[in-house]
Amino acid sequence: MSAPTPDHDLRRLPALDAVRVIGALAVVGHHVGFATGANTGDSGLGSWLSRLDVGVAVFFVLSGFLLFRPYAHSSATGQRSPSARRYLWRRATRILPAYWLTVVVCLLVLPQNQPASAGDWWRHLTLTQIYEPRQLRHGLSQTWSLATEATFYLLLPLLAVLLMRRRWRPGRSTVLIVAAGLAITAGWVALMGSGLLDLGLHTMWLPSYAGWFGAGMALATVHVSLRTGTGHRWRWLDDLGAAPLACWSVALAALAVATTPIVGPRDLAEPTAAEFGLKMALYALVAVMVVLPVAFGPATRTKAVLGGAVGRWLGRVSYGLFLWHPFVLEGVYIVGDRPNFSGDTGEIFVLTVAGGLVLAAISYYAVERPFQRWNAPRPRRRGSTRENQSTVTAATAAN
Repeated sequence: MSAPTPDHDLRRLPALDAVRVIGALAVVGHHVGFATGANTGDSGLGSWLSRLDVGVAVFFVLSGFLLFRPYAHSSATGQRSPSARRYLWRRATRILPAYWLTVVVCLLVLPQNQPASAGDWWRHLTLTQIYEPRQLRHGLSQTWSLATEATFYLLLPLLAVLLMRRRWRPGRSTVLIVAAGLAITAGWVALMGSGLLDLGLHTMWLPSYAGWFGAGMALATVHVSLRTGTGHRWRWLDDLGAAPLACWSVALAALAVATTPIVGPRDLAEPTAAEFGLKMALYALVAVMVVLPVAFGPATRTKAVLGGAVGRWLGRVSYGLFLWHPFVLEGVYIVGDRPNFSGDTGEIFVLTVAGGLVLAAISYYAVERPFQRWNAPRPRRRGSTRENQSTVTAATAAN
């Protein structure tokens, strides 16, 4: 094996924080477009707003990339694999406190949720609301994707054992990850097409998005391979990553295709299995092309801008924006006594983002950051052990 390059560790990729913000803002735009009626209107803007749920694909690819990278790194360098117990505990303390606060507020405050049943509380607090039809409550509709991610979190240590094995073979692992992700999603879509699964329910379950998570995991494997000097065959990805405009042009073109009716209706009507499958493929391409130039390639002016202080701060509060924006959106309509689907898309978007960022900042400083500090690892005596632990911790906590 070649000697590791100087940047073979798991140092943070701060520019990826800005990518999380892009994903969160896209999801906000999608929900605002639906609430104002723009998604189903005749304007060209509506067709784009209706497909901004592509932000979920960005989240899932990022999760696959950031969370699988420590496992790939440990395999590449011969280090001990990250502790599954510690990894799961960190995931739980990262997502659950802020999420539980959101659930409590939405179920107690929003009048549309009154009265909330014991089943509502149980399903939402345990992230099992997606396993029965029509169980997503007001202000919490976006949490289906968090429930899907939670399943991925639980399975990731087992997947790492199955995919990495004992010997570092990045080419084989990358092919296996991509093939498995595509096969699982394609098989799941085929079952929906045959009528054995429900398009209204099972499109929210993890197998529908195995291809997205797999894309992120494959990118993580290749990234570690390049940074440890074992991935010469993948150097073209660094070259491609050095051309962000080219990557983002491909992403925009794929999203433009998705704005057409070939991926299904723009409202809440169910797509066909074929339309849903095509949507998964196009969104995967968009997400990979958005993430790739930020994760790969040399340091560029674009990365410097994205990884600046503003981008990093927005990245820290992006989870809160994701959690709170539907509550703010509902509140805008209640406080303003606005009728549903009444337009004013730009104004509603600005109000939702502004209010969402305020609540996100409160959530971050009052809930999320205290739990992260409490859960931070204590220094070890040996310097090398401390350094290795800090890099794994940084990468695992990055999402």
